[in-house]
Amino acid sequence: MSKWAGMLLMLVSAAVQAAPDRNVLPLSSSSGPVGAPAVPAPPGWDQLSPEQKRQRRSDYAAWRSMSESERQRVRQAAGQFSALPPARQQALRDSFTAQDQAFRDGWRLGPLLGEHFGRLQGMFGYVPEDQRDATLATLRQLTPAQVSQLTLVAQRTPPQQRDAVRSEFLAVAPAQRDAWLTRQVGR
Repeated sequence: MSKWAGMLLMLVSAAVQAAPDRNVLPLSSSSGPVGAPAVPAPPGWDQLSPEQKRQRRSDYAAWRSMSESERQRVRQAAGQFSALPPARQQALRDSFTAQDQAFRDGWRLGPLLGEHFGRLQGMFGYVPEDQRDATLATLRQLTPAQVSQLTLVAQRTPPQQRDAVRSEFLAVAPAQRDAWLTRQVGR
């Protein structure tokens, strides 16, 4: 499955689950081909299991944590996804669901971090709980070029050095990140 398809699926799924009006981003079109199976409307809140409610809350928190520009990218992806034939939509859903949970969870961080999360996971996937908010805030401040450089640093860092390199990166002032990343990539 392509990166775009994975991002599309996760983001559409998160947007559908997080949108206050569940009809804003429908999962299927009622005008699909004759004989195509209809996807039922999502159940109301009262019909959800406790696990489904936890998932919806988590999806909503992920949606709210994205910047407006990231949410706009999600909306655009949702439009493209909804334009696909129902069979292709279902194939993408199935393919995404078959992926590792860590892969799927990475997309909850938004389009930019989600696209690179597989390469960042070794260094940033298992951050101590008391550092998570600050780490996410720092990662969300990065430009696409900085995220690309950081993926190289994360991939080249041996497991036993990841905590130290991550701590060093997080301590770098925003104005110094480009220089730090350039030095680290050059090593």
